[in-house]
Amino acid sequence: MPLALLALAIGAFGIGTTEFVIMGLLPEVAGDYGVSIPMAGYLVTGYALGVMFGAPLMTVLGTKVSRKRMLMLLMGLFIVGNLLSALAPAFGVMLIGRIVASLAHGAFFGIGSVVAADLVAPDKKAGAIAMMFTGLTVANVVGVPLGTLVGQSVGWRVTFGIVAALGVIGLIGIARLVPDMPKPEGVRLRHELAAFKNVQVLLAMAMTVLGFGGVFAAITYIAPMMTHVAGFADGSVTWLLVLFGLGMVGGNLVGGKFADRALMPMLYVSLGALAVVLALFTFTAHDKVLSAVTIALIGALGFATVPPLQKRVLDQAHGAPTLASAVNIGAFNLGNALSAWLGGLVIAAGLGYTAPNWVGAALAAGALLLAVLSAALERRAGAPGTVVTGSAPTEQRTAVHH
Repeated sequence: MPLALLALAIGAFGIGTTEFVIMGLLPEVAGDYGVSIPMAGYLVTGYALGVMFGAPLMTVLGTKVSRKRMLMLLMGLFIVGNLLSALAPAFGVMLIGRIVASLAHGAFFGIGSVVAADLVAPDKKAGAIAMMFTGLTVANVVGVPLGTLVGQSVGWRVTFGIVAALGVIGLIGIARLVPDMPKPEGVRLRHELAAFKNVQVLLAMAMTVLGFGGVFAAITYIAPMMTHVAGFADGSVTWLLVLFGLGMVGGNLVGGKFADRALMPMLYVSLGALAVVLALFTFTAHDKVLSAVTIALIGALGFATVPPLQKRVLDQAHGAPTLASAVNIGAFNLGNALSAWLGGLVIAAGLGYTAPNWVGAALAAGALLLAVLSAALERRAGAPGTVVTGSAPTEQRTAVHH
């Protein structure tokens, strides 16, 4: 794997850290600004919305420049947003900083996925995408716990300052290691938008929303579930999330490896197993050991779907994949928001803290059904991997073969 993937992974590590570390620092931020915890929660909601809307917006704005330059500009935006958060004199200013940083998120992973895939031979593309996403998964194992610890010990502003410094390292790495790939000729915004006429692209995005939504239906409410149902102490939630992160790292790498060999079978196995494990979590949540094992499995199976789903979008929108790839990153966040809302509804209905697991199982099962439908439509078309009439022209490839 080329060193350029390391630079992309460093950027992904910084982005993953800033996205999730705020959840562990909400009490400190709320206390400093004199706002309630629910009000401070807008720092999470605002970031998620920024990712959803920023992914297509920043990608469209970046169609006029090379991908390397756009990645550098996005890391610059990320640095500015985190510095603004670290230095914000008022809550509203910090919220703006969070939104500014979030605008880089979707486009970075979307464009980065295309760049990563173009850096390697065709049979290694999913593995390259997985390598970049390793930065995001490792952030949940290392960056988020350390950032939370620093924020609680020294001050949350220091955490965001460190995250901004990570962005600087990522920017330097991209500048030095990522090759200056020429902007594809003949591809315009209308070509990027044409990819959304392909039903296979839309099905892949729907799988993303439902599949990863299944993961977050359970993980969003992991703290009350583990403390009230499993009987863990409040302080144990941190290492349980580390277990979840370790599962994500393993699942991401395995998903990338096997997606290059058999993409759709990999999706069948991971989505089907995820639905089963989420359903079982309703029962294993009552036991400390079994619940810990289940949490790691959810992380592994959930992120095993990420490389194949991202590659699926790239394959089906291969004429002009950049916008579709970025929008698919927004789809992950849409799934997170949808599942968190549905999980909250079933808890509010008095069904208990384990009820969101059934929601997650249903969402994952829905994603599996869409995968089966997608494959059936592809077989009926008689030409696997082709794009329907009306899609964009094929881009010039700059893949480096090793």
